[in-house]
Amino acid sequence: MSPSDSKDEREILFEFRTLGNQVRVAAIDADSGTEVIIVAPVSASQAEMQRIATAKLMRQLAKQADR
Repeated sequence: MSPSDSKDEREILFEFRTLGNQVRVAAIDADSGTEVIIVAPVSASQAEMQRIATAKLMRQLAKQADR
């Protein structure tokens, strides 16, 4: 799959680690192994954290495809 494929067709793995009053979220593309990290407040919903991390991952994959 190319980075331009829909995020719905990609397998994205998420890791959540609570660090005090913040959550470190890693989003990993299963095909390429590309990983991005975001940090969110613990008050954010898991769905919102996943949405933001997915958007960052898709931007990173598009950037890599342009190289």
